[in-house]
Amino acid sequence: MRMPPTSSDEAAGGDAVSVVSVALVLVSHSMDLAAGTVALAGQMAPRVAMIPAGGTDEGGLGTSFELVTEALDRASADGRSVVVLTDLGSAVLTTETVLEFADDAVAARVRIADAPFVEGAVAAAVAAEGGADVASVLEAAERAGSQYARTAPDLSLPSTPAWARVPSGLRASAVLRNPLGLHARPAAQLARTASGFDAAVTVDGVDAASVLALIGLGTVGGREVTVTATGPQARAALAAVVDEIESGFGEA
Repeated sequence: MRMPPTSSDEAAGGDAVSVVSVALVLVSHSMDLAAGTVALAGQMAPRVAMIPAGGTDEGGLGTSFELVTEALDRASADGRSVVVLTDLGSAVLTTETVLEFADDAVAARVRIADAPFVEGAVAAAVAAEGGADVASVLEAAERAGSQYARTAPDLSLPSTPAWARVPSGLRASAVLRNPLGLHARPAAQLARTASGFDAAVTVDGVDAASVLALIGLGTVGGREVTVTATGPQARAALAAVVDEIESGFGEA
């Protein structure tokens, strides 16, 4: 059976597209859910190889040993590490069974994330697009649920990172110039920028390196946001993030 296209090769029209060192496999009981999540995450991380392994061999609801095996083979090609996202417990069991039969060298490069399926895939994809290693991509996926919950309006929750309250950091204001504000694509773009510096950056009190936290702010165009930065590259990070916001993300 021919596998569905990935987010980075056939789905882009067959052109050769370079991919980063960590790939994702999305194992779902539904072919449509796996493919749709790949399409969504692929909009924010076009260089990341993401392989859907959804449904049974016949296209019904369930999981397939053969489809997961083929997806892992494709994702781990060229020495890539792999983070697997699953939707339900039996998808985890199928993946674990596949890994038991996999070559040891391949299995050693695969991590199964304990993470929400869609949110975890988006967070992992953005981290991988930014050049994170497999441990960091896995962490991004597994933090996705708590990060998304953190965006619920009370920013004084105890889960707010300690560095967001450090008084010695730099601070600036910026206005969102694009009409739709921090929807998915600009949020992913901003998260990649923020994560590229040795600095902890916040936008209106949430982690600017978290695409889910930024989306959860619900920040619309025309609104002024507060950006803070601490750490060795705080000044450069603050300038880059403010410039990104003020530029309108190419949508203004």
